[in-house]
Amino acid sequence: MSNAMKKEMATPQTAKNILAIENLDKSFGSVKILKDINVAIEPGDFLVLVGPSGCGKSTLLNCIAGLESSTNGDIRIGGRSMTGVSPKDRDIAMVFQSYALYPTMTVGKNITFGMKVRGVAEQEQQRKLDEVAKLLQIDHLLNRKPSQLSGGQRQRVAMGRALVRDPQLFLFDEPLSNLDAKLRVEMRTEIKRLHQTLGASIVYVTHDQIEAMTLATKIVVMKDGVIQQAGTPNEIYNQPANMFVADFMGSPSMNLIPASAEKQGDATKISITRPDMEDIVLDFDREIEGLKSGKKSVILGLRPENITDSTNQHITKGQIADCRVDVVEPAGSDTFVVTNLAGKQVTARLNADATIIAGETASFAFDLSKASVFEPETGARIA
Repeated sequence: MSNAMKKEMATPQTAKNILAIENLDKSFGSVKILKDINVAIEPGDFLVLVGPSGCGKSTLLNCIAGLESSTNGDIRIGGRSMTGVSPKDRDIAMVFQSYALYPTMTVGKNITFGMKVRGVAEQEQQRKLDEVAKLLQIDHLLNRKPSQLSGGQRQRVAMGRALVRDPQLFLFDEPLSNLDAKLRVEMRTEIKRLHQTLGASIVYVTHDQIEAMTLATKIVVMKDGVIQQAGTPNEIYNQPANMFVADFMGSPSMNLIPASAEKQGDATKISITRPDMEDIVLDFDREIEGLKSGKKSVILGLRPENITDSTNQHITKGQIADCRVDVVEPAGSDTFVVTNLAGKQVTARLNADATIIAGETASFAFDLSKASVFEPETGARIA
């Protein structure tokens, strides 16, 4: 992880931060769930917490909401410490995975119920209801009960209930995980549109890295209660801090290929061994940390789109190699091809009309301009 990235993660609370989490720990008994969490976002940011099940992302969201108390550290919302502040006084609104709608109330009453409890005037309740219902395109559903709605419509109602509060911070806890694949894509677009329209500050939890990449202005990747990397979607995708992030983010995930790197004068060569075929030797145009002279074992990280047809005009002749094709997977707009390099299954992303046949040998172009290089023992990025 770069020093700049570490500095950003540890940024202290400033006047421009809507949310700042500083040195946060959370334990349940002797089990430490969150370990020294440092994150800060500015007003209008869309922060996505992403990671596998059990990584601590939902626990972190619950700590921000005040549903869980932290063991150590501090959370500030709008510059105010949340230590000892109850959830209702944090100026937040939360959208849950389960929608949590009142089954006996109409859509309109579900949305306005919180305002009614807080004593908001009926005229203001109606104004906000009309505004939000139009924004979410559910104004024709206001007299229905939740049981009469589809999953996507229920999720819109849950979002509407949060939006009428106009809080400093919105919290989303895996809101799309109960929807089918097509509806998830549609609702993802709606949430993106809402963020762009309202400029709202959002913290969003998901295990789906596609959601993370498409929605976020900033992503925090977590594993075992530890932040692995924080950055923009572009930084996370193209400059993963370690092999975990490289493997977790991206679909298909980054190819992680055992290789060796060697200095040859001013040039750096990366060699990949193959069973029953000669090594692939590729030119690498960046410095590799720890490589002075001789050979160094490395893990070469290549996205599928960086292994392409040999007709690619941007690849020099020295970056082309013949490989045996094991599997061909047509995917509409692309064709994915699986080959074997250094004992690993490696996926290449080719044009949809690529004429590739399983069991035969084909020429592949290797684009190392966006390649990553990792230390095999620690998994850390070294180039």
